[in-house]
Amino acid sequence: MAELLLELFSEEIPARMQNGAARDLERLAADHFKRADLTHDRIATFAGPRRLTLAVDGLPIRQPNRSEERKGPRVGAPEAALAGFLRSTGLAREALIERDGVLFARIDRPGRSSAEVIAGIVPDIVTGFPWPKSMTSGAGSLRWVRPLHRILCLLDSKVVDFEIDGIRSGDLTEGHRFMGTGRPFAVSGFEDYRAGLERHFVVLDVAERRRRILDDARAACARRGLVLVEDEGLLDEVAGMAEWPTPLMGDMDPAFLALPPEVVRTTMRTHQRYLAVADGEGRLAPHFIAVANIEAADGGALIAAGNGRVLAARLADAQFFWTEDLRRPLESRLTTLKGVTFHARLGSMFERVGRIEALAPTIAPSVGADPDKAAVAARLAKADLVTAMVGEFPELQGIMGGYYARAEGVEPAVADAIRDHYRPQGPSEAVPTAPVTIAVALADKMDTILAFFSIGEIPTGSRDPFALRRAALGVIRIVLDNGLRLPIGDMIAASEFAGTDVVAFFADRLKVLLRERGARHDLVDAVFALGDDDLARVVARIEALTVFLASDDGANLLAAYKRAGNILNAEARKGALPEAVAHRSDGPGEEAALFDALRTCRPHVQSALASEDFAAGLSALARLRAPIDAFFEGVLVNSPVAAERANRLALLMEVREVMGQVADFSLVSG
Repeated sequence: MAELLLELFSEEIPARMQNGAARDLERLAADHFKRADLTHDRIATFAGPRRLTLAVDGLPIRQPNRSEERKGPRVGAPEAALAGFLRSTGLAREALIERDGVLFARIDRPGRSSAEVIAGIVPDIVTGFPWPKSMTSGAGSLRWVRPLHRILCLLDSKVVDFEIDGIRSGDLTEGHRFMGTGRPFAVSGFEDYRAGLERHFVVLDVAERRRRILDDARAACARRGLVLVEDEGLLDEVAGMAEWPTPLMGDMDPAFLALPPEVVRTTMRTHQRYLAVADGEGRLAPHFIAVANIEAADGGALIAAGNGRVLAARLADAQFFWTEDLRRPLESRLTTLKGVTFHARLGSMFERVGRIEALAPTIAPSVGADPDKAAVAARLAKADLVTAMVGEFPELQGIMGGYYARAEGVEPAVADAIRDHYRPQGPSEAVPTAPVTIAVALADKMDTILAFFSIGEIPTGSRDPFALRRAALGVIRIVLDNGLRLPIGDMIAASEFAGTDVVAFFADRLKVLLRERGARHDLVDAVFALGDDDLARVVARIEALTVFLASDDGANLLAAYKRAGNILNAEARKGALPEAVAHRSDGPGEEAALFDALRTCRPHVQSALASEDFAAGLSALARLRAPIDAFFEGVLVNSPVAAERANRLALLMEVREVMGQVADFSLVSG
């Protein structure tokens, strides 16, 4: 078995594209190998600042021989048809096989060497590579993320020979741009390649680069009694920016810590890609971790000092924005929102604020919030969008509004609502729990959903340009996690938009959330079919239904419901369903027993549902299992006597109606 090593060496690849490129390279290679009948044991890809690498173990030396049978014309077909078939197969007439009056050609194709196959595969992968953005360079026509300089391709230490846009494959690679020798060097296989790069100051594996950054940064902090403020996203990014990552501790003027910590961290992160540092009590310290791409002779002191000067300039800008923004109260900025377009068909941000300001107080009583405070918070929630700080750092919207509100003496509950009303912005972010914040957060998200639905901008497939699914999940999580009794329909009714299809949209989002938590989507459908949009009650029903259907009583009762439904549906198609309710029959005892069981069961079910004790309601339904089983066993539903048949169908209609008070069991699979 053979080993393949492929390296595509280029100018610097943006860090944000590297992980996706590694996945795409693995996928494309695996697809091409499969189509070429080249099996393999292990495939691995690596991405870094200047190289994209593929390593494959267990490839065969040759493709397997392949045999293909192709159907031709019938015996006695016109000579022209036969001649065309022979030309297409390259066979003579006597080589054809006759079977059932039809001619067949058997074409044997010997397998090609894997090197020959790979020499065709790699150019296909490279020329069709799906970079999010690509460019051409020089006189070449190849589009690559950055100019491609070299292609290394070895199969069992031998060069796989091909050329792409004037670049011929070989066995050479390069080390670090500055710390390496500056000369290409040859490798013989993957382990030699990995070790050679390490000798030339290149860490191939991004996971290893990430580990080195984290370990060395933590150690640098520990030496000074500090703690690294870990940031997974930033760590991933800086691991893609350095081939030989070297974390360095830098210092900044402690006076900058008077700025809100989010401003300091965002300045470090967004502009400089620095990791923040905290003291033992979790407060930001006047230091930072920068990840250099070289080991300097002075231990990095000069680099750290230079980084500190650059950061100081950035923080000075942030200090200016902070000072200037504090000169104007949030209220004075509202008129500026008239010039900020929310959406061309939905008006300005000022108009949106007016809608949220009207909706939040109507939601407030249901969540235990003061309506007046909710209205004030909603009115000021978007004012920071036109501040200098948010203009520079859009990710601080809301956060800065909270700081500015506190600075001008706004009540804490209102300031907190301004700060947190965007939450949750993702599945891992905690939902707001303060009542005023909840009211504003729900109003904000509901207005977004209803506004875009009103103009037909409804998510379809993977298309959701206005993140309406995320907004709906945010509403659902706020309601459920806070145990709120707030029907979706009530919030829709309080808005100025119609709610067409919005409840169904929330049902779909609830399915997604509950499926992630292990619930069945068909049970969501069965409960939502009742028309209930109180999310807390819906979830309670689903949880009780899940437990019930997992029991023998539940499974058998569902089967009985399905059987009754099939009979009733068949009769409905014939127009033969009775209009009268069932009565106690003097027929078979099983018929009378089911009648009595239904009369006993109904009030228990209704009482349990009224008190929202869904487990008790289902327990009451479970008492129907035995009489229903006995009924189907001992009673002929389609009696030849019309009156008997009508009464028995009416009994089954009652079974369906009583069970349907808990859920629409027709939508439950199984």
